[in-house]
Amino acid sequence: MSQTPQNSDVPLPVPPPTGTGRRAVIAATGTAVLGTALTGAAAAPVAASAPASAAIGATARTAVTARSAGRGRHRPPATAQRPTRELRALLAEIDRDRVEATVRTLASFGTRHTLSSQDDPRRGIGAARDWIYGELKRYAAVSGGRMTVQLQSFIQEAGPRIPVPTRITNVVATLRGSTDPDRVYLVSGHYDSRASDPMDAVSDAPGADDDASGVAVALELARVTAGRRPAATLVFAAVAGEEQGLYGAAHLARAHREAGTDLQGMFTDDIVGSPTADDGTRDPYSVRLFAEGVPTSETAAEAAVRRSVGGENDSPSRQLARFVRDVADNDATGMRVRIVHRRDRYLRGGDHIPFLERGFPAARFTEPAEDFAHQHQDVRTVDGKQYGDLPEFCDFDYIARVAKVNAAALWTLAQAPGTPREVGIVTSGLTNATELVWQRGRESDLAGYEIVWRETTDAEWTHIVRVGDTTRHTVDLSKDNVFFGLRAVNRAGLRSPVAFPAPRR
Repeated sequence: MSQTPQNSDVPLPVPPPTGTGRRAVIAATGTAVLGTALTGAAAAPVAASAPASAAIGATARTAVTARSAGRGRHRPPATAQRPTRELRALLAEIDRDRVEATVRTLASFGTRHTLSSQDDPRRGIGAARDWIYGELKRYAAVSGGRMTVQLQSFIQEAGPRIPVPTRITNVVATLRGSTDPDRVYLVSGHYDSRASDPMDAVSDAPGADDDASGVAVALELARVTAGRRPAATLVFAAVAGEEQGLYGAAHLARAHREAGTDLQGMFTDDIVGSPTADDGTRDPYSVRLFAEGVPTSETAAEAAVRRSVGGENDSPSRQLARFVRDVADNDATGMRVRIVHRRDRYLRGGDHIPFLERGFPAARFTEPAEDFAHQHQDVRTVDGKQYGDLPEFCDFDYIARVAKVNAAALWTLAQAPGTPREVGIVTSGLTNATELVWQRGRESDLAGYEIVWRETTDAEWTHIVRVGDTTRHTVDLSKDNVFFGLRAVNRAGLRSPVAFPAPRR
């Protein structure tokens, strides 16, 4: 919690020197944008200011909190994208009061333990399931049939924390894309909860922060997008069985893998309900985004290539996280996105992991510092201290801002081109220049491509080379010395996530 933020400072843009040769490119300091112009808005970063954090304690966390709240020399990366008017209008519809109502309603079911009652209309996981289903059906009613809602049920056989075969149900809403429906992005929260004993299905387990807060984010995004027409397909899921072993998410990920879904990004929002840490310090304008480096699903052959060419910091999930920072760390959300270079918290895990295991890019949103007295705890008072995951310990304004971060990422992903495919660096001959090749996307509004690069010691992309609507380009820089990537651009000026190239003969 007292670590230096992973977000690195990137200086403001400076004009590039004359020419695009190796010496000219290397001489450019800070952010450089080179090459031919593409149709649409420029991707020049805009320095955004967020409200300052309040009630920051005099601890080692102070420096981190101050910087993430917009003080200090924070600068957006070279690849940052300005929020569009369409996106700002969508974000303005996110309703803090609806978020609060969702959290309080889910907490009111007493317990949502996976092993609790499935047919009691007022208490237990079944009551929560039916309420979530009803809310999503109500949102879908304004979509003109483009949003569908389903109860995805399966029988989980006995196993760790599942003593007998148990029916587990995910509630899933799908908003079909208007022009690229086969490309899919998914956001989820888990609606099950637990008390101190993970097998206690009877005691109160209100689960307000863990994870009614994440479900509230997914439901609010479903509500504000239901009447809109994203280019790609969006999926909003409330999954169960997380506390017992990620069972609901595993089933959902398996279903997408077996269906051959082109799932290009998955986010889980888990414990996003409060910016207050266990020592009382607050960081209300930042959210952590956990993103793995070496892919969980990496094969032995892929590992051998990685060891030879690098890329430990360039997995699809890490590129997805950079994209989130590009589009959601700005004044439109009022938030800073702190990318954490780790799959999840130390020795812990969440619902994005089953998706990572199946090769999908995925990442986890979590509040900046947890208060462990208010998660996985029996509701009780000890020496005047209240324990338990109760709604009174949530900050609903904060959850609404996290929802805006998710919405900015999800909507921009849906409207931008998909991540480029078959991106490679030609290795058939030894040269100090680098030739990249790729497969042209099928989007009807595709305008062209941008090559991005950075020093191997940098965490963010620092330079952009605009190459137009082509499928190959040579940069006068050695692949031995820097890392390259490629992103697509559409006619509206929206950029895709970056694809990291593989060696190609």
